[in-house]
Amino acid sequence: MKKKSTTPSFDENAPITQGDIDAGKLVLRQRIAGRVVQPKKRVTLYLDAVLVERFKRMAGDRGYQTLINETLKSSVQQADIAETLRQVIREEMQSKKAA
Repeated sequence: MKKKSTTPSFDENAPITQGDIDAGKLVLRQRIAGRVVQPKKRVTLYLDAVLVERFKRMAGDRGYQTLINETLKSSVQQADIAETLRQVIREEMQSKKAA
């Protein structure tokens, strides 16, 4: 049995008030064919307890899951940069051999 949402539905035609802005209710989300595209995906992930505790200490008030997400994104970006750099070096070495 699915739970029913307790969040009130959003009326796109309602005017934006200062109260909405102050309450932080305005979140820009990408839409495709009128539907909101979820920027994140919910997953279940089992991590070592020591690792979770370390991220909780590091995160403080921010939220440790956000910090884990940022760390994973950074790791992926570094791997992409490293691979690009390797490819450039290979190309340069091959062009020097050909010359």
